Amino acid sequence: MALVKAGVVVLDCAEPEKLAEFYKGLLDAEEIVASANRVEIRGADGTRLAFRRDVNATPPSWPRPENSFQAHLDFLVDDLDEVERRVVGLGGRPLETKGAPGPHEERGYSDPSGHSFTIRLEPSTAPKQG
Repeated sequence: MALVKAGVVVLDCAEPEKLAEFYKGLLDAEEIVASANRVEIRGADGTRLAFRRDVNATPPSWPRPENSFQAHLDFLVDDLDEVERRVVGLGGRPLETKGAPGPHEERGYSDPSGHSFTIRLEPSTAPKQG
């Protein structure tokens, strides 16, 4: 029997209810737990995120190098343009970053509280060419 039932990524923020709404819209998620200081959601694919109230939370400054030890979220998508429209419609903001090296096209954003995340195309399963 596994000791851990599930992993949950927790983001600190000043207003967990508002941030939960953003990610519920992005992930087609449902709220599964809510208290005065925490809201947890589960996406249609099983992704679990929680948002914890921290009245002193300040937005991360990524991609500035002085805060390079921060985590960010990656979401695999089929259509970058469609997901970008949804992100912006929900209140997310594109980040100005240099294109990521490698074969995967991706785009960076920040959520309404300033946490960074990336949407990227699922990698091709085709054999390497050349």
